[in-house]
Amino acid sequence: MYKVKVNDQLEFEIENSRDSFFVNGAAVELNAQALTDNSKSSVIYKNKSYNVEVVELNSQEKTAAIKVNGSLYKVQMEDQFDLLLKKLGMDAAAGTKIREIKAPMPGMVLKILVTEGTEVRKGDSLLVLEAMKMENILKSTTDGVVKKINVSQGDKIEKNTVLLQFR
Repeated sequence: MYKVKVNDQLEFEIENSRDSFFVNGAAVELNAQALTDNSKSSVIYKNKSYNVEVVELNSQEKTAAIKVNGSLYKVQMEDQFDLLLKKLGMDAAAGTKIREIKAPMPGMVLKILVTEGTEVRKGDSLLVLEAMKMENILKSTTDGVVKKINVSQGDKIEKNTVLLQFR
């Protein structure tokens, strides 16, 4: 499931299964055809044709600028993982400076990808945490400088353990 916000006003819940496409719980039938450019498509919805062009796509921030029949729309997306982090209170707190990264789940530190003093940007990989036999790469939720690393490779940690701190 995805939550999609258009122009900071309209919000939609979108689900896509193998055979069906749902918007706010209602089944939607679309017929889409890619045009000559990968960023352009023709979509038929309720017997109307729409020319759709992806003008800008930022997959890291999950935002896009999309033109539909010449009108520009700013789109923000949240996937099921973003929604889960928000539900657990672990989303990047809006407007506050992140000072530390905590473990989202219990597990074992497999690899530390930064050192103290390393300057990181939002989205940079910090460490690899193994949980439930899966490797999870924890990424920085802010720009900053690593002040202190509180764990070592091989450490078994609990949920909410402070893994590292920023200046």
